[in-house]
Amino acid sequence: MSQSNYGDLALYRRLFRDAIPLWPHFIGLLLVSLLSSPLVLLTPVPLKIAVDSVIGSKPLPGFLDALVPQSFSDDRDLLLIFAVALLVVVYLLKHVQDASQSILQTYVSELLVLRFRAKLCQCAQRLSLSYHQLHGTADAVYRVHRDTSALPAILVEGVIPLMSSGVTLLAMIFVIISLDWRLGLVALSISPILFALSAFYRARLRRQSREGKRLDSAAMSVLQEVLNALPVVKSFVQEDREASRFVQRSLDGMRARIRASLSEGALALFIGATMAAGSATVLFVGTHRVQSGSLTLGELLLIVGYLAQLYDPLKTASKKVATLQASLTSAERVYFLLDQPHDVEDAPSGARPVRARGDIVFEHVSFGYGDGPRVLNDFSFDVPAGARVSVTGMTGVGKSTLVNLLMRFYDPLEGRILLDGIDLRDYQLSALRRQIAAALQEPVLFSTTIVENIAYARPNASMSEVIAAAEAAQADEFIWKMPEGYDTEVEDRGMRLSVGQRQRITLARAFLKDAPILVLDEPTSAVDAETEASLVNSVEQLMQGRTTFIISHRPAALARCDIFLDMRNGRCSNVETMQLAAVR
Repeated sequence: MSQSNYGDLALYRRLFRDAIPLWPHFIGLLLVSLLSSPLVLLTPVPLKIAVDSVIGSKPLPGFLDALVPQSFSDDRDLLLIFAVALLVVVYLLKHVQDASQSILQTYVSELLVLRFRAKLCQCAQRLSLSYHQLHGTADAVYRVHRDTSALPAILVEGVIPLMSSGVTLLAMIFVIISLDWRLGLVALSISPILFALSAFYRARLRRQSREGKRLDSAAMSVLQEVLNALPVVKSFVQEDREASRFVQRSLDGMRARIRASLSEGALALFIGATMAAGSATVLFVGTHRVQSGSLTLGELLLIVGYLAQLYDPLKTASKKVATLQASLTSAERVYFLLDQPHDVEDAPSGARPVRARGDIVFEHVSFGYGDGPRVLNDFSFDVPAGARVSVTGMTGVGKSTLVNLLMRFYDPLEGRILLDGIDLRDYQLSALRRQIAAALQEPVLFSTTIVENIAYARPNASMSEVIAAAEAAQADEFIWKMPEGYDTEVEDRGMRLSVGQRQRITLARAFLKDAPILVLDEPTSAVDAETEASLVNSVEQLMQGRTTFIISHRPAALARCDIFLDMRNGRCSNVETMQLAAVR
């Protein structure tokens, strides 16, 4: 589904459904918001009392006459004190109501954003690698962080104020028509114009907002790309060029936002002009009715006071319908991510082995990325449990693709892959990946401590197990030389460590996982010859009793393999099998 296919009503329905756990909070916020209606109705009453009952000689309004003692009604000084006291109380209550509404609104908004961010974070991790390769990770980050921030503007700052404004509007219509139905009809005559204006601008604002967010996401992608490739940028002295590229993308987004702002400004201008015309007409007609004796001056002032309160919810409703388009665009982008199909479907009720034997069979497997050419073509070979497979070949022949398919980051377009005689698609995904430990060519560390990076494979592992894994990977010695040993923070992507050190920590992680299948992609590519010799012994120890795939160009790393797989053009051009030891 493209983002343009999400209608307003469909988005509202989904947001309401997803926010069901928070509805007690929303109801509380709505009740606090509705308290503004009676306070708004009371706001102009002290002015009417002062004009009609203190300066003039009119009796108090009916609902107050029954509440105020007779002694107040007969004494104009007491009536004036009462009017002033009522004014102060109403304003104080209004400020208390505003403060309570603001605090509760912030609380509910934060809960809503947190809920959607957690949901999108899980979704972004479960999406296939092909999605992120196509759209870029910065786009997903933008949707998780920025687009979710706009959702409270729909439910918390949009729908609830609209409901509260609707109640206030009905109350104002009733009161004004009760006072003078002719002026009430004159005041309401502008309503169709306001709603027609908001409907006219709705589609334009949605389109402009969508374009602005797309360009903002593109600018963020440039920044992320530059920072991730900063050594390359610096080495080629391209800082100014990349800064210019970022500024250009940002300028495109800025222009889109300015266009949207101009549209909103034009809408606000037309709404203001329409309301001014309505107010002028009411004042004109009302003054004539006072002159003719049909209204008192106090009643006219009361109606004019209510008129501002009547037009405020009308203005809110008209502007919200249009200005909500920016937030609905964000909701559109959020649900676009949530609705993405999973290229790799899980099988929740699938096989869940405690520990697989490690027999692996590729049966006529073909695969290609997106619309590109096939990387693997009718690829078939068998690996018995405990065998060590050397995978060699030129760049682009499908070595890493073979590993990605084995770990089920992708599914074959044709054919199947079997583990212990069961198709990988028939395993529960998490159970399958627990059977595989991988040390990839580009060592990936997280911005936390060394011990937490090694224990990433088994978060509940003891410290002695972590140290044993580090010793096996020849990492223990340099770790103890770090400022805080195993508790040293490695910073973003492990930048405090050399590539070789990062590679040894990822090997330690593989040791700690203790999985029956091992994948090593260039395990010694970032270390010197002396370290490689000691690491080969560690790798030999790690491979004991495990089905192992080694992708490497280093002869030392491949010397002790049983199956030598040479790949060309996505096929097994040569498979040489040594005599497999019965027991390793």
